Amino acid sequence: MKFVKNLSIAIVSAGFMVLAAAAQAKSVTLEYDRSIGSPGFGSGQLFLPQGIDVQEGTGNIFISDSENDRVSVFDQNGNFVKAIGGIGSGLFDETADLAFDKLTGNLYVGDVKNNQIDVLDADGNYLRSFGSFSPEIEGRRFYGPGGVAFDAVGNFYVADYTLDAIKAYDRDGNLIKTIGSSGTGSGQFQGPSGLSISEKSGNIYVTDQLNNRFQVLDPQGNPLLVVGGEAGSGRGQLNGPVAIEVDDEENIYVGDTFNNRIQVFDKNGNYLSEFGTAVPNATPEPLPPGASLPEPGQFNWTVGAHYDNGKLYVSDFFNSRVQVLNVKGKTSIPEPTSVLSLGLVGLGAALQLRKRQQKAAMSLDELDKTAV
Repeated sequence: MKFVKNLSIAIVSAGFMVLAAAAQAKSVTLEYDRSIGSPGFGSGQLFLPQGIDVQEGTGNIFISDSENDRVSVFDQNGNFVKAIGGIGSGLFDETADLAFDKLTGNLYVGDVKNNQIDVLDADGNYLRSFGSFSPEIEGRRFYGPGGVAFDAVGNFYVADYTLDAIKAYDRDGNLIKTIGSSGTGSGQFQGPSGLSISEKSGNIYVTDQLNNRFQVLDPQGNPLLVVGGEAGSGRGQLNGPVAIEVDDEENIYVGDTFNNRIQVFDKNGNYLSEFGTAVPNATPEPLPPGASLPEPGQFNWTVGAHYDNGKLYVSDFFNSRVQVLNVKGKTSIPEPTSVLSLGLVGLGAALQLRKRQQKAAMSLDELDKTAV
């Protein structure tokens, strides 16, 4: 009956193999795909781009072209489609982050020097403005409305960089609540810049730039997680982060701005991978119009990020372009209870089958004795 024993051992082992396989997950990595734009003031050129979003239905890429006082629109292949606003148009005075309201299709744009949020329809026609944000203060390069994002019910969140808080508005532009205060503690900020909200959990993700970290808050604004702190360039360390984005599996993409890279973390804040290097001998100054672009994967400040359909769009600020990266190995990590249940199912099935095989072996032994 040796074959029965070996079969039982193999089946029991299979239960543990199910557990091991369930616990495995691929690490998310990034690779360069292509770039959009080049330094300049003409159609299809960008100058200090910041926010990015992709329009549902058309797949067009909307880029906050900040120093050109406009939103530049490109198709999925990076071909220029149109510009909304522009110098002298009177619509914007330095655009910051932007986001589409998926429930209405309207576009919300941070308008820094006009100190407001501008609302446009899906075609780029002006509808209204709302909000008021804190003015510039000494020692801080940015001010006014920073990162923007919508929650699942259509409330609109804005990082008020100077106030060190997140403001939440309803769809009509009425202030609902303010989250956070100035400081270094959990749930406090110094220069909140990037902002993203998970469609899966409703959690709020904020880059806390001057504290060299990012924070995760629950939908009510209570702190859940802090990653970073002291400025550094090692794995998982941050230096002046601005951009932040979260995908549908709650992997977190952080524009580690002064380190000129994107770092990727899982939903628990564990470091997964990174992409990008600094432009050799670069200074924090914009490339002049018509200048040759650096090599792919080289950045001079990562200040905007947007995930869409397997691609991460990153604003390469002083290089006046958007680099498009392919997201590789994005895989959900099963919850501990799910992993355990998978292992127990496999183990339980193996034990049940082993008992049956043992009974079969005993019956065959009895049969052998009877035959003798």
